[in-house]
Amino acid sequence: MQFKLLSSLEKCFLDEKIEDKVEYTKGSCLKNECFQFQVAFTKIGGVQPSGDTSFARVELVSPIAEHITLRRVEPVAVKRAAYTFRYDENYLRRESGLYPDLLIPLFDGNKIGHNEFLQSMWVEFDPKGEVEAGVYPITLKFTSNETNDFLGEVTFTLEVIDALLPEQELIYTQWFYCDCLKTYYNTETFDERHWQIIENFMKTAVKRGINMILTPIFTPILDTALDTERPTTQLVDVYLDNGKYTFNFDKLGRWVDLCNKVGVKYLEISHLFAQWGAKLTPKVMATVDGEYKKLFSPQTTSATGEEYVGFLKAFLPELLAYLKSKDNADKRCYFHISDEPKTADIESYAAAKAVVKELLKGYPFLDALSHYDFYEQGLVDLPVPSLEYMESFYGKVPELWGYYCCWQAIEVSNHFLAQPSARNRIIGPQIYKYDIKGFLHWGYNFYYSRQSYDFVNPYLTADSDCFGPAGDSHVVYPAQNGEAYESLRLNVFYDALQDVRAFKLCEQLYSREFVMNIIEDGIGELTFKEYPWDAEYILNLRERINKAIKDKI
Repeated sequence: MQFKLLSSLEKCFLDEKIEDKVEYTKGSCLKNECFQFQVAFTKIGGVQPSGDTSFARVELVSPIAEHITLRRVEPVAVKRAAYTFRYDENYLRRESGLYPDLLIPLFDGNKIGHNEFLQSMWVEFDPKGEVEAGVYPITLKFTSNETNDFLGEVTFTLEVIDALLPEQELIYTQWFYCDCLKTYYNTETFDERHWQIIENFMKTAVKRGINMILTPIFTPILDTALDTERPTTQLVDVYLDNGKYTFNFDKLGRWVDLCNKVGVKYLEISHLFAQWGAKLTPKVMATVDGEYKKLFSPQTTSATGEEYVGFLKAFLPELLAYLKSKDNADKRCYFHISDEPKTADIESYAAAKAVVKELLKGYPFLDALSHYDFYEQGLVDLPVPSLEYMESFYGKVPELWGYYCCWQAIEVSNHFLAQPSARNRIIGPQIYKYDIKGFLHWGYNFYYSRQSYDFVNPYLTADSDCFGPAGDSHVVYPAQNGEAYESLRLNVFYDALQDVRAFKLCEQLYSREFVMNIIEDGIGELTFKEYPWDAEYILNLRERINKAIKDKI
């Protein structure tokens, strides 16, 4: 076998050559920082003999071994790697095929299958602040599982610097879909198994820096065609008896308690009006005079009609009162009107906002939108523009937020499977330079087709049935045991978040100008559309920042 140490920014496709990959043998991190790298491997010679189920055993030898996790990087099926009409040259490839992304445990705890294809193993060091500063070898030894023959070994050298990353300040949400978990695992809505799976997926989200969770007071009205609907996942029980509304918030209370347990800081209340214009309502289920039925729906109910307005006037004060009773959880809430309105929707969006403006006075509203008119007219407190429009908002809003999704396929950062990981991680220096306060992405675990007409298998359909480039709809995969398998892309984005924290520590020790001089040294001005494409820039940048931190402590 052949082995080579690689950075976390490499992607190993099955048909590539190991000798073409850039070796990466040493790095550094802070005492509370996850550090990740890869070991590429392939079998020398021709196709393995028929019937030979060869495995290699992996032995981890390091004084910090207890803080290291090994996982396989597995490819997933990709139909639409990129739009045929909207792409740039900063893609690894654009053809359908198998793309590396899924991170899963080694076979039987310590085995990898080896063959003539190029594969890699993901190595993660998580010190949790428990490892002393110093230089540590991380050696991986490989032997044949069948014959115990020595196959090779590699040693990575990691320096742990005697400093701690500051707490993450960025508010970061990737939309969390309880209905997708219910469907995939075939549970009843909010039964005990569903709650356990939700907790598992939340824990993984928080582990990777997500600190705001989409909270489905009603089933989220997102990416759903008007002639269909998604399974009901509604945290508030609604009752209408003799024309009077009452509400039960027990499930919402359990949700808040769960968020507290796993470390979620912010509650992102699901949209109060339908997507793309706020002209309609979400689906709201209720027990009406003893009968459980659909009370409002986007198929039949106007957003500003008398019935829905009356409902919101009864509901929102009760919602706020309940959240206040939960240790002032209302102070952690952000509200939405409608997702991605366009300029033509300003009138309907304004009408919807007028319905709830006084009911939610003093609470922040945020929405993904890229037209400055909405903010200029006072319709949204926190506009969340897509990355290509960020600079038109820069310096004009009190807090700059940003997002990307499928359409951000040219020029700017994104995390499609077909894009290099450096294009994913470059968001870190950009977040720091532009002092971005919040970041939003729509797909943590969206496992439906475009417009939600059908459920899809995320292992086989990474593009929501060609809704967008593969990787846009989800960054975790559902494991058989109800836990979330992480993706390579989720981990690389987390590295970007750690980069931001390192920049801020360096700024505390020196100055913001000092940090920006390092970031832009040799590259000119960094913008959302102009940035280095290569992994070497990011790896060297972090090493320079780490050295500066070490020199000052």
